[in-house]
Amino acid sequence: MHADEVLSVAEAMGQDVVAVSPLAGGLSHETSLISLADGQVVARVGGPDPEIEAAVMAAGRRRVPVPEVLWVGRPGRRPVMVVEYVEGTLLSHVLAEWAEALGELGVEVGRVVAEIGAVSFERPGFFVDESLDPRWERPWSRQLPEVAEACMASTSRLDARTRRAWVDLCVAHAPALRGIDEQARLVHADINPKNILVTRAGGTWRVDAVLDWEFAYSGCPYGDAANMVRFGDDYPAEFVAGRRSGFADGAPDAPEDWEYVGWVLDMFALSDLVTRPPGNAIADQAAALIRDRVTGGVTWPG
Repeated sequence: MHADEVLSVAEAMGQDVVAVSPLAGGLSHETSLISLADGQVVARVGGPDPEIEAAVMAAGRRRVPVPEVLWVGRPGRRPVMVVEYVEGTLLSHVLAEWAEALGELGVEVGRVVAEIGAVSFERPGFFVDESLDPRWERPWSRQLPEVAEACMASTSRLDARTRRAWVDLCVAHAPALRGIDEQARLVHADINPKNILVTRAGGTWRVDAVLDWEFAYSGCPYGDAANMVRFGDDYPAEFVAGRRSGFADGAPDAPEDWEYVGWVLDMFALSDLVTRPPGNAIADQAAALIRDRVTGGVTWPG
């Protein structure tokens, strides 16, 4: 963080800053842990629109644990969001190091992901301001082939044959989205183990916080369920199975093919991810998934 940004946080919190240390952050922002005279807060610097994200987080807090937003300001050329510090361990660390009760953990995570989708709006679309009145352009079933075509035209991470095959695959599966085109529920859109804090206490797992809401929109929550296990081959099988069970129980109105629909929705994200600059590890993983799917190397659910 720049000195003027730290000073702005101190003024907003009405306390002296004792220390500032970096935390792992997203691609579009810088995250720091700030120690104040009587506690700690987390500052997020950058990002597309923290005012909208703050409003989304307030909406999400109605159903799931979300850090409270303490202040949003624009002290310089970069916006700053300050949120409460939440104790907990990143789910990604737990999955890499823990070996017990991972099925139970998956159930709890799946339940919380389903609860995000319990927040509803008047229409689907992307949020354009803090009112969270979504802008609805055209159905997802029509957008998917267009997005895939545009993304494949702007990436060199995949060979020409694979790019064409991926667009064709998106065209073939896009009709599956017609049944959910008009759903208007809260979608986190970046729900993965790096954005969830958990704790094991009293013999049970608890989700302490869902982080990083900058990509949230109004749509169908089955995409979040697929996002959660996009790279599921890297996770313990019992966690993946528990996540599936927990989401299904938490979304009793979901159709039988909800998991398949989620996979189709995730084709938006995979298409976009491979357009990232060279050297991006997540984009390389997304490219590998696309290759597997166009060659039939994976089994689609449903």
